[in-house]
Amino acid sequence: MKDFDESYHSSFTANGSLEWLETNGIGGFASGTVSGALSRRYHGLLTAATRPPLGRITLLSKFDETLVVGGKQFDLSSNKFPGVVEPTGFEYLKDFRLDPFPVWVYEAGGVRLERVVFMPHGENAVVCRWTLLKDSSPSNSATLLLRPLLSFTDYHQLQHEDLRFNGSLNVEEGSILIRPYDTLPALHFSHNAIALDETGYWYRNFDLGIEAERGFDHYEDLFQPFVFTFDLSETANVIATTDGPIKKRADQLERSEIKRRNSLVKRADAKSHFHKRLVLAADQFVVARGEGYSIIAGYPWFSDWGRDTMIALPGLTLATGRPEIAKNIILEFTKHISQGMIPNRFPDASETPDYNTVDATLWYFEAIRAYAASTGDLEFVAEELYEKLADIIAWHLRGTRYNIHVDTDGLLYAGSADVQLTWMDAKIGDLVITPRTGKPVEIQALWYNSLRIMAEFADRFGHNEDRQRFDAMADLAKHSFNGLFWNEADQCLFDVVENGHRDGSVRPNQIFSISLAHPVLNKVRWGAVVEKVQKELLTPVGLRSLSPKDPAYVPVYTGSPFDRDSAYHQGTVWAWLIGPFIRAFQRVYPDDKNAISGMITGYERHLAQVGIGQISEIFDGDPPHTPRGCPAQAWSVAELLRILTFDR
Repeated sequence: MKDFDESYHSSFTANGSLEWLETNGIGGFASGTVSGALSRRYHGLLTAATRPPLGRITLLSKFDETLVVGGKQFDLSSNKFPGVVEPTGFEYLKDFRLDPFPVWVYEAGGVRLERVVFMPHGENAVVCRWTLLKDSSPSNSATLLLRPLLSFTDYHQLQHEDLRFNGSLNVEEGSILIRPYDTLPALHFSHNAIALDETGYWYRNFDLGIEAERGFDHYEDLFQPFVFTFDLSETANVIATTDGPIKKRADQLERSEIKRRNSLVKRADAKSHFHKRLVLAADQFVVARGEGYSIIAGYPWFSDWGRDTMIALPGLTLATGRPEIAKNIILEFTKHISQGMIPNRFPDASETPDYNTVDATLWYFEAIRAYAASTGDLEFVAEELYEKLADIIAWHLRGTRYNIHVDTDGLLYAGSADVQLTWMDAKIGDLVITPRTGKPVEIQALWYNSLRIMAEFADRFGHNEDRQRFDAMADLAKHSFNGLFWNEADQCLFDVVENGHRDGSVRPNQIFSISLAHPVLNKVRWGAVVEKVQKELLTPVGLRSLSPKDPAYVPVYTGSPFDRDSAYHQGTVWAWLIGPFIRAFQRVYPDDKNAISGMITGYERHLAQVGIGQISEIFDGDPPHTPRGCPAQAWSVAELLRILTFDR
């Protein structure tokens, strides 16, 4: 499978929509388009995590690059300004690939120039290298001019020409330091340039096309402090970092990073191109948090979310042969348990986690079950987790935040009209699009699954009274569930039950009643639910969040922020839901391997469609199912890896 089609080189629209991503394992990242033009506020060569994995600041946005051969200049960069693309360096682009990180090949002036960009693991740094390829034999000398363009702003924000921006440089041999704001880190450039010319210009009105499509401010100014000149008789190297000059050379860092990534593929025993790409994609979401680890929910704008972390954990860590990271993540989240809940998310701008979720904690039980099943490490569960898990159950019995409590029928009630607690959590100001207050179907499936998991642990650890209690609670929940949630008219499950009202919206949430380790739905009804979901919700790239037959169905996720948030769970396709659907399908049709392979084919094509080597968050509900949302989403990648590794 090719990462890049050469025919794209003549189309700015085509390769301007293809995005690449590099990450550093501590929350920082680099991202951009294959064309080189900025199209998101989040695009930049160095977005550093100042409070790993958060506190992210975009420092270096890009380089403008000019190749000079025999005195003739070729601008390799592409920039979009209002009404014009200038320069049009994408026309010189002949190849792009992930090998294993982004590599461009340009052809101009009779030479072929290769550019490599990568982030060293564990460093707020980016390494950029430009090399004349061996098949280049310029009759005249070749040089490269690089003009760094700086942002120095919170990664959610746009920079505009600022009189407070201090553009003064501290120049030493092979090193430059600039610190525009006292409140932000300094940026160090290590380089092997043969000349440096100070400039100090503002480049105004970069037009960020994706931001315009999303209905946000989309013009940005960037500061251009100096120009590097490199002699291309040797590789041109620039290392930009917040932590001072890195002692290793660029070529050493490159070899080290290639070795690290190859070891990840080998450890996961990945054979196919698709599987290898997913393994490397998975690594981009695993980040350090304190002394432990966490998972970034998606790039470029998400932080680490409890729900996403627990759903993604089996696929990103266990399926890739990294159980020690799974263990570390589970242990890290024990530090943040409060009133029987793990956090919903760790906000960018705050040290205090948010707990507005009913399902993240229940997914925590499933993540622990998956870890124990994969590793056999029951000692860890017994010594470090069992009492904490039992206390979580106790909190849910007596009631915790957001009116989360076990009702008299043994089912879990949660929420109120002004709060969103399930994974369908779109909210616009005070307006909750899908509040799902009461007893959502997947919450009951997760609650029942958690009780059965606890009964199994109690049995393993010799806690007989606990086992009997958890089993009795699970039995009551299952009996109540099958009586309350079955929709005889539509041969599927109601989505939410509350005070006698039963929501008949056909949504994917019902699939969890079959897909989890301990299915709450009576087996006799599995086939009907799978058939209903397959018929109305299944697409080549995941499950719709609402049936097209519903009057509230929104076929396309586009428009203003209000329009998009309103459509987020009203028909939009979610890639990660293919995992639970395939698991449920397998339980009903265990011998139909071809059908399952067909369900994955669409994702293989998608790897080269938007976020190269990654899986998007969401897609339009209607064909052609255009990718939307984050171009790289943790649970989208994780669920495919889980299916490829454990469930095929």
